[in-house]
Amino acid sequence: MPTILLTPSAGEPLSIAEAKQFLRVEHDGDDALIAALIAAARNVVEVTTRRVLVSQTWRVVLDRWPASGRIVSPVNPLRTLEAARVFAADGTPVALDVDAFTLNTASVPGVIAFGRANVAEPGRALAGIELDVTAGYGDAEDVPAPLVQAIRLLLARAYEHREEVRTDALPGAVASLIAPFRVISI
Repeated sequence: MPTILLTPSAGEPLSIAEAKQFLRVEHDGDDALIAALIAAARNVVEVTTRRVLVSQTWRVVLDRWPASGRIVSPVNPLRTLEAARVFAADGTPVALDVDAFTLNTASVPGVIAFGRANVAEPGRALAGIELDVTAGYGDAEDVPAPLVQAIRLLLARAYEHREEVRTDALPGAVASLIAPFRVISI
């Protein structure tokens, strides 16, 4: 099930000032580099855990409704369902009432449940359904501390070894910090 990022995070879970304090950098000459390294470290944490840290809006695209009446969210932690629509055969979008869906936001991955009687069937065979969801922990201060610490450690490693291209495994401390947050797919 394809996903499309509609609205990226409003910021990073770690500010440049916090990063500079952690790195013990007292000049502004590396601010652009530090900002890029924060984004890269956050991306590593998000990809490894399969979680979005700071809230983002995503579009989940389906061909048809699952027979089970349940859609396992590909972006987590799931927070809200913003919009739902099906497409008629001529490509016209038909809005669905989001109240017809029930979200399980307590589980990760999150689940979007629906009753078959409450949803219209799409009129086209491919990409006939779109669900716009918000996922993430909220604002930067809502991101769990172990994930922010993992970002700090990855940032420090990248800042210290910026001339090297590293493709090896995550450092042990980082792997330990993010292990409880990994979303396992079955």
